[in-house]
Amino acid sequence: MKKLLLVLMLCAPLSVMAQKFGHVNSQEVLSSMPEFIKARGEIEATQKQYENDLKSMQDEFQRMADEYDKTKSTMNATKQQETEQNLQTMYQKIQQTFQDNQQNLNKLMQEKMQPLELKIREAIKAVGKNGGYVYIMDVTSGIPYISETLSKDVTTEVKTQLNTMK
Repeated sequence: MKKLLLVLMLCAPLSVMAQKFGHVNSQEVLSSMPEFIKARGEIEATQKQYENDLKSMQDEFQRMADEYDKTKSTMNATKQQETEQNLQTMYQKIQQTFQDNQQNLNKLMQEKMQPLELKIREAIKAVGKNGGYVYIMDVTSGIPYISETLSKDVTTEVKTQLNTMK
């Protein structure tokens, strides 16, 4: 019985050393995906459109404010109050539009990126399963140190796996 325990204790460290660990840079994988490049283009186009719309609203607001400043002295009190109210309403509309655009942009980013991140996770799982890895850690999640001798970089394998999943 003691001999069996001794043999098990001696073999246990060997079995730990035989385990395979891997690491991947998911940001590198993501940025190389054609779907990501397309999604990023769509997001940037939407963002540019929102910026242009907001700029046009701000220009109109500025034009109205300048016009008000020029004609303020000749306006009666009722017209001044009405114009100031219109300017205030327009300013609030610009602020609301900015907030709505930010929310819509965040939602669009999530809609476009979530399926890609899921696809990467599935590819990592497949590489892990096919390669017999115990763990595959993502270096973009802030792991301060990974031993290059004990952990294999599987980023290339994940990219290859993604290409086979199409």
